[in-house]
Amino acid sequence: MADTNTDNQIKDSVEVALDLNEREVYSHIARESAEDIRRIISSIDSERARKKGFFVYYRDDWDDLIRERIRKGKRHTAFDFYNPALLDIWEAKVEELKSVRKAEYFLYAVIGGVAGALIAAGVLFWWPLIALGASIFPFAVWVRDRAREKKDMIYHQLTQFFIDEMRVLLGKYRLDPEMYRFKVFNDDYFGIRTARIGRETFAIAEPMDI
Repeated sequence: MADTNTDNQIKDSVEVALDLNEREVYSHIARESAEDIRRIISSIDSERARKKGFFVYYRDDWDDLIRERIRKGKRHTAFDFYNPALLDIWEAKVEELKSVRKAEYFLYAVIGGVAGALIAAGVLFWWPLIALGASIFPFAVWVRDRAREKKDMIYHQLTQFFIDEMRVLLGKYRLDPEMYRFKVFNDDYFGIRTARIGRETFAIAEPMDI
C-alpha cells in the first residue's frame, strides 16, 4: 500500500518547484521587458526633444525598437507578456502622428494653392488680389505651430505611457529601479526622479504599488 502522506509531499514539492520555475520565467521576461521599455522611453523622448529644436544625440529609433521586439515572438516582451494592449496603443499613436502630418501637409497645399491662384489672378486682372494672396501665407505659420503642438502632445503621452508601464513592472516584479534608469530630455513627466551619476543625469522610475 502506497504511503499517501509521501505521495502528497511529492506532489506538493512538484507544485512548489513548478511555481518557482514559473515565477523565475515571469521574472526573467519582466526584466527583459523593463530593459526594452527603458530604451523605448529614451528613444521617444529624444525624438520629441529634436522636434522641439534641441540638439540631442540618441542612436535608438523607438519605432524600430518596438518592431524589433515584436519580431522576437510571443511571450518575450511586455507587448505580449503582461499587457497586450501596449501594441494597440503604440499603433494608435503612430497612426495619430501620421494623421497630424497628413493634415499639416494638406493644409500647406491648400494655403499654397489659394495664395498662388490669387497672386496669379492679381497679375492678370486686378493687382489688389496679389496683396490678398500674400496675406494668406501667415496661416502656414499657424498650421505649423498647431501641428507641432499636437505632435509634441502625442510624443509626451506616449513617453508618459511607457514610463507608467515601467513603474508597473518595477512594482509588480520587485525589480531594482536603479538597474533600469534611462535618459529623458524633457522635464514634464511624472512618476520619475532624477539622479546624477558621474557627469550624467538619469531618470529613475518610481515603482507603483501593485
